[in-house]
Amino acid sequence: MTLNGESQIDVNLLIDGQWTAGSDGLWLENRNPATLENIGRVAVASRPDLERAVNAVARAFKAWSRTPALERSNTLRRAALIFRERADEISRAMTVEQGKPLAESRLEAELAAQIIDWFAEEGRRTYGRIVPGRQPNIQQQVIQVPVGPVASFAPWNFPLTQVARKISAALASGCTIVVKPPEEAPVCTSELVRCFVDAGVPEGVVNMVFGVPGDISSYLVPHPAIRKISFTGSVPVGKHLASLAGQHMKRATMELGGHAPVIVTPSADLAAAARAIVQAKYANCGQVCISPTRILVADSVYDRFTAEFLDNVGNVTVGDGLQPDTKMGPLNNERRLSAMLRLVDDVRETGGEVLAGGKRIDRPGYFFEPTVVAGPSLGGALMNEEPFGPIAILLRYAELEDALEEANRLPFGLAAYAFSDSANDIARITAGVQTGMLGINHTAISFAETPFGGVKDSGYGSDGGLEAMRGYLQPELVTIATR
Repeated sequence: MTLNGESQIDVNLLIDGQWTAGSDGLWLENRNPATLENIGRVAVASRPDLERAVNAVARAFKAWSRTPALERSNTLRRAALIFRERADEISRAMTVEQGKPLAESRLEAELAAQIIDWFAEEGRRTYGRIVPGRQPNIQQQVIQVPVGPVASFAPWNFPLTQVARKISAALASGCTIVVKPPEEAPVCTSELVRCFVDAGVPEGVVNMVFGVPGDISSYLVPHPAIRKISFTGSVPVGKHLASLAGQHMKRATMELGGHAPVIVTPSADLAAAARAIVQAKYANCGQVCISPTRILVADSVYDRFTAEFLDNVGNVTVGDGLQPDTKMGPLNNERRLSAMLRLVDDVRETGGEVLAGGKRIDRPGYFFEPTVVAGPSLGGALMNEEPFGPIAILLRYAELEDALEEANRLPFGLAAYAFSDSANDIARITAGVQTGMLGINHTAISFAETPFGGVKDSGYGSDGGLEAMRGYLQPELVTIATR
């Protein structure tokens, strides 16, 4: 695999062990968001392709679900080893087609490898339990069985980790999978899938399709052979797919959007808090579902914190992700760029103040300045829509209860953060914030072994930890009367 300014790559589908173009011969362009250059094409799956993929995943499930857990584990471990050997090249491909700085791509690749390794080990521990019978001759056991073939949909902001989570959890549990990676990052994700193939995953166990997202989901989700749906993406699309899955009684894991609050109390280390929040906010150009966005700062320290925060924002170097000094790359696509311009205009029109940035950078690519706004209208777009870009909001609060009220005001509940050295305030925040994940005095909350999911409109289920495995397993009671 090569991906540079002198070569282009065609990405094929993977159906029943075969790499193939779409049956209709349709392709989508793959463009570098930093230069807007065409770097290749990705095949579009039509309905006959999806039908072949579903037939393959259903047939393969019969054998894979009966494959011993140790054998499945060994296969996943081989996939992780192969992936690590290819990680540098795959990381570079992700930077070229997705936009994030190469250092961030390498970190993501390492986390993806850790995810595969973790599920390889956890898949060996899908234990059941013995339930004492009510009669001396009754033996009762609960066993965990794979739920069935899975349809998974992964986003473009973290293509490697999200595809790795979905494939690894399914395969470790004994499920087979049709995965739709993002069309915005097809090269790196198809090379990740290739690692599973080269590790010896049997034909049909993993199938990969690209194309028109709505066409693919409308076929896969209701199909009777598919028994579980896993989706990571926006709230509106997630609600639609969850509704469709519910109509057909399909299990579903939904990891949707957020609008993460950060509470900075008077006792916090303001310099450390500002550094940590800026690093997290502008990572991946703010295109992170758990990105800290509404920064709620106590009145007594607001001015000092704001000065520290703006100093750190001023040190964020924007540029092509392949350049070694780049700290923030471009937005991934024109849609995100248009959204940033609209949100900043709305802040200005509704009485808010732009403290830093707020403009498109005048160069090729989807570059936008690291932006900080203060005091936007509570009813404005930015205070109610997930920005999914490099815009941070600074807000004052008088009492901690006011901060908690604002933190919980929105229907989102994916991630939240707090910075405080007060045990009392930490306890109140822990008990008071409605969220699936809470980071206190740091922002590193996503690992292979920890749950990853939200509450309210941010979805249900988990893409990480033990909780992820449970979504792919069905408890089955076996009760035996002995003579």
